[in-house]
Amino acid sequence: MHIVIIEDEPSIRQELKLLLENALYSVTALGEFHDTASAALAAMPDLILLDLKLPEESGFDVCTKIRAVSEVPVIFLTSQTDSADELNGMLRGGDDYITKPFYPPLLLARIAAVLKRTNKAAKEKEQDRLQYKDVELDIARGSICYQNNQAELTKNEFKILYYLFQNTGRIIPRIELIEYLWDNQVFIDDNTLSVNMTRIRGKLEQLGVHDLIGTKRGMGYRL
Repeated sequence: MHIVIIEDEPSIRQELKLLLENALYSVTALGEFHDTASAALAAMPDLILLDLKLPEESGFDVCTKIRAVSEVPVIFLTSQTDSADELNGMLRGGDDYITKPFYPPLLLARIAAVLKRTNKAAKEKEQDRLQYKDVELDIARGSICYQNNQAELTKNEFKILYYLFQNTGRIIPRIELIEYLWDNQVFIDDNTLSVNMTRIRGKLEQLGVHDLIGTKRGMGYRL
């Protein structure tokens, strides 16, 4: 995990860097504070530790700029203990607010907690979508997406695509798809599968996607 430190006080910056490196984090400590948000994001961090009092702009403003383009977690680490500042930090998009002087084990524990929470959220978000060749199957909405265009799917169209996306590169026999589509004891016959596949291909073509689903005659379908 990579952490970026935005702290203008050299002694505190060095203390934080050593603490995090000893905890086996990769660390970038910014020493210049011009266009701070861009500099921090350019380091591709997993988390940012952000002071409030910086030479050219406040940490609040830096956080606002970060939040405009990124969801990377931000923990404010500051000597300002006013509850109004803490509230402002949360409203600006901060994930936590820790006051100085900090207790090192507690700081490490709260960093770990934020990383765990945000990583879990990211994984859940990833599970809402399946992607193949720039085509996305939106599981939450039951739709297919390509280049910011979207087509709604029926229940069976969605189930067919979901099964194909889960088995990319493998030829799926028609009978296997038919058995997968068996739902509530209503049998989906061979002709119904063909009709649904034709509709799926039509919707893909409307999105500008051609030949995504291949047909192996006498065998089945494959992404």
